[in-house]
Amino acid sequence: MDQFKDIRPYHDDEVRPIIDGLLANPEFIRSIAGFSFPKVYRLLPALVCWLTKRKLTAQLEHVNSVKSMQGIIALYMDQMIEKTASNLTHSGLENLSRDKPCLFISNHRDIAMDPAFVNYMLYHAGFETVDIAIGDNLLKRPFVTDLMRLNKSFIVRRSLKGRELLKSSKQLSEYIHHCIETNRSAWIAQREGRAKDGVDRTDTALLKMLSLAKRELGLQESLNSLQIVPVAISYEFDPCDTLKADELYQKAELGSYQKDEQSDIHSIVTGMIGFKGHVHVSFGVPVQLTSDAAEDAAAQIDAQIIHNYLLQPTNFLALEKLRECDPARVPPIALPPDLVVPVNRESAEKFEARLTAADPKIRSYLLQMYANPVISRYAAGNADPFAGQVMIDTTEE
Repeated sequence: MDQFKDIRPYHDDEVRPIIDGLLANPEFIRSIAGFSFPKVYRLLPALVCWLTKRKLTAQLEHVNSVKSMQGIIALYMDQMIEKTASNLTHSGLENLSRDKPCLFISNHRDIAMDPAFVNYMLYHAGFETVDIAIGDNLLKRPFVTDLMRLNKSFIVRRSLKGRELLKSSKQLSEYIHHCIETNRSAWIAQREGRAKDGVDRTDTALLKMLSLAKRELGLQESLNSLQIVPVAISYEFDPCDTLKADELYQKAELGSYQKDEQSDIHSIVTGMIGFKGHVHVSFGVPVQLTSDAAEDAAAQIDAQIIHNYLLQPTNFLALEKLRECDPARVPPIALPPDLVVPVNRESAEKFEARLTAADPKIRSYLLQMYANPVISRYAAGNADPFAGQVMIDTTEE
């Protein structure tokens, strides 16, 4: 029996039938047509759909495996990066073994692009791409599920409760351990939902879930067997910054935030096509745990992510402006006397334009999200600058 059939990515022998099904799915064709050519699609939807289907059929004609599918995706990624990123850099790839798989645990800023950038770096460095964890709340249409599973995504069920949740969590843990044991690396975010406030903290519940498959060994040995490598992803500009700031404002000031059916799709598309500026992906070193305490494991992962996170000019600009307009939001921090703060006039102008365009009531939240990585890195006395604060729950994704 295939115990992971309902959550795993598609196998090579499943790829062609799934692609043929997608090409015959009018909803899929309409979605791609509308996304690719929005203006023309509104005027001539039937023609654009016909042309889209013809183009996709030609592009996917010889795709019969996961690897060939990822080759097509890499071409689209190249085009997207060319349009939306001014610079793309990485560090730490020398820390990775080409012979040992690992579980990448990363901070989480963008729904689709975080794992996409990790895979992009690995792919172009000659590493195998990873299996990607994705929440089922983002898979609201069957064709979206098919697309994600074609791209080596496995499903995290988030809507379950009680015994069903425990059963699903154990299956998920077993699948991730299965990946490592069969020489395949995997990626998962350090917490449910994006860190909309810019505070990167690993959820201990995630680590406890990961240890379920080998619970009898204890958390330390179970997690060490996964070869956990922390990853820090840094965006100079977050395309979803105003969307996140508005949500934070509504939750903090109005007490709640109501999502609609299009919220996640809107965030995914905005993150994909929006301008990101300089994007940096930093790979850490494998974590070696020495205790069964989930809090200690989280602290080790967080330390690498916070230290390796590339602080951008926008992070320092935001900190300076936050001190000016709302100093109470900046806890004590100690910047090193020899710190060279990156200065970039173009970044400053673009950041000022984004800030000016934002609704005045959300500006302090927008500044806070950009400033928090600096605060996390340089907290006075290495204390947790966010300890004791009531953190806004943003884990619905």
